Amino acid sequence: MPALVLDNAQCRATFAAHGAELTGFVAAATGLEYVWPADPAVWGRHAPVLFPIVGRLPDDTYLHQGQAYRLGQHGFARDQEFAVLRHTADELAFRLTDSAETRANYPFVFELTITYALRGTALAVRWDVRNPAGTPADDLLFSIGAHPAFGCPLLPGERFEDYYFEFDHPVTLSTQLLRGGLRSGETAPVLHQQAILPLTYELFADDALVFAHYDFTRVALRAHGSPHFVRLRFDGFPYLGLWTKGPGAAFVCIEPWHGVASPTGPPQELRDKEGILTLGPGQAFAATYEIEIG
Repeated sequence: MPALVLDNAQCRATFAAHGAELTGFVAAATGLEYVWPADPAVWGRHAPVLFPIVGRLPDDTYLHQGQAYRLGQHGFARDQEFAVLRHTADELAFRLTDSAETRANYPFVFELTITYALRGTALAVRWDVRNPAGTPADDLLFSIGAHPAFGCPLLPGERFEDYYFEFDHPVTLSTQLLRGGLRSGETAPVLHQQAILPLTYELFADDALVFAHYDFTRVALRAHGSPHFVRLRFDGFPYLGLWTKGPGAAFVCIEPWHGVASPTGPPQELRDKEGILTLGPGQAFAATYEIEIG
């Protein structure tokens, strides 16, 4: 299927039905592309949607009512074909529902709708998750998260180290340390009452930075000496990840999450996993975030 497009006088966003993924976001005035081009030699994704888990499971395994099931890191939605529900000049909606394939390792019925709306130089992203189950015992257990990757550097002649994250106010942050993609239970300080986090590859030497219980709602990616930026606005997300692949990778991800990786140790009941959301039959969940470019 050809790329699906939202376009206005200020910017152009492109999407793929595979994973309902944002694949490009270009400013009309400059022609500047802000989304990482998914170079398969480095990291072959643009902005995957993480569902029905965020992060990794021990041995890629979880338990549900005592039975073991397997799910790879970040779940399966990013590798599924979504149906296009609606496509207008400024709005695009996708839907994914459970199937025999998904139920083999995720024994839940679900309906996931992802809606993108282009407003000026901002792209609003909305997730709607519904439990269509018909019996009271059929709770839907899930997590969901964003993983958009932005060019860093954005312009020729710039370096990764020219860039920094800017928070909406001075913050004190510690990252939850990861071991093999799982939370080790240890933390490390990152910032103390500062609004600027300079970027270096060493910052990500031990994998992603993972924050919980923070009080900011906006993070911008900026470069010294450049007017260009990417800003994410999010509210009500209990976790945030910041990540790049490693030295030489010309991108960085800003990832608001409703969910987080499992701790080290044996597989656990999905219901007991930190960050898991529960919907009873007929119940629904919604979350939104926004990507602004300039």
